[in-house]
Amino acid sequence: MEEFINDGDIIELLDTSKNPSPSRVREIIARAGELKGLGPEEAAVLLQVEDPELNDEICSAAHDIKNAIYGNRLVMFAPLYTSNYCSNNCLYCGFRRDNRTLKRVALTNEEIAEEVRILESQGHKRLLMLCGEQKGRKAFDSFIEAIEIAYGTMTDRGGEIRRINVEVAPQDIEGFKRLKQANIGTYVLFQETYHHDTYRIMHPAGQKADYLWRLTAMDRAMEAGIDDVGIGALFGLYDYKFEVLGLLSHAMHLDQKFGVGPHTISVPRLEPALNAPAAIKPPNPVSDADFKRIVAVIRMAVPYTGMILSTRERPEVRREVFKVGISQISAGSRTNPGGYHSGNEGMDDAAQFNLGDTRTLDEVILDISQEGHIPSFCTACYRLGRTGKDFMDLAKPGLIRKFCRTNAIMTYQEYLSDYASEETKRVGEELVRRLIGETKKDGTRKLLEERLARIKNGERDLYI
Repeated sequence: MEEFINDGDIIELLDTSKNPSPSRVREIIARAGELKGLGPEEAAVLLQVEDPELNDEICSAAHDIKNAIYGNRLVMFAPLYTSNYCSNNCLYCGFRRDNRTLKRVALTNEEIAEEVRILESQGHKRLLMLCGEQKGRKAFDSFIEAIEIAYGTMTDRGGEIRRINVEVAPQDIEGFKRLKQANIGTYVLFQETYHHDTYRIMHPAGQKADYLWRLTAMDRAMEAGIDDVGIGALFGLYDYKFEVLGLLSHAMHLDQKFGVGPHTISVPRLEPALNAPAAIKPPNPVSDADFKRIVAVIRMAVPYTGMILSTRERPEVRREVFKVGISQISAGSRTNPGGYHSGNEGMDDAAQFNLGDTRTLDEVILDISQEGHIPSFCTACYRLGRTGKDFMDLAKPGLIRKFCRTNAIMTYQEYLSDYASEETKRVGEELVRRLIGETKKDGTRKLLEERLARIKNGERDLYI
């Protein structure tokens, strides 16, 4: 197992990048605009900027970079928790082992199917499946079975889950091969904090206490054949500037070793959780302005990587960071097992953390549609083999945008036809008409019009 995070090097880099000149900052912004990414040294400089005018320039550049790579679409998904039993004792998590107040729940197969049916009836096509970390093969076997159940559960009106990403405890190579065989999309895992001493404090017991085993999980996953992986840090545990450089160091390691960087980077920020001391009082709280800059700098440093934002954040914060780099979002989420069936019941005594955005999927789609974003339920890349290196070969030069935009509009039309409220449908149909009119290439516009007509006539799951 290879250690590639050096705390001293990152701290020194932050020290030497303090008080950058405006000319140096603008030089880095211009370089980021070439869509080739930034190194940790350049990202460190941007993280030190305090001048409001320069920060506005950083955010504007990040907005342009995101649109150049992915366009203005936002991919939608929902988390599905199958269990909150956990052998770890993480100080920031409601699922922690020593939380005696938490109502422990492990869904049965039928309960999992019922949760999936509810999500399908709302219009979801993508899931992120999660569970608490437990030792032993039995828990992992149950999770694999849960994936099979979710894929096999269908409802009317084209209700089906087309792609499942997973966030589950680090496995050995054989375990990752089983996940690959279960037809998962992206394997997601957060290091939580890249700072070694903070990691030890926050993870006093359980398998998760092993920093290096967790850090090298993506190496094992990729060696097992999972070519799309997603990393993340939990902002608020340590200095956010350090964590950003840790994320970028992790991304560089994967790119150098496997020729493919992370498919996604998640940017969760600490939210209160039941009996979780570090979540109730974050050691290093991150302001909304700093959080926006985190997203912008990561987008500039790794322009090809999808960036994920959860419903931890309040709606007004989400609107702001959508503009500077986010490309995937959860909506209508519940963080307690069985939460979609029970509604708000059990959120306080069985959830992993509190939510900042409790709106329904339809309410979120209406909001982002009014902001001009394209809600997307697309899963085409996974199903056509545009993953790993093949995806990056299209994403890095900005070519993936032409696929993303067309497929996003088609899946958006599916949602409008099958699930949208009257107001959302009215706003959405107007947006679709505008998007067709803005399609410059005649061939693409004709293809889009033909496919949309077929969807309105009842066909489903069309993509390019």
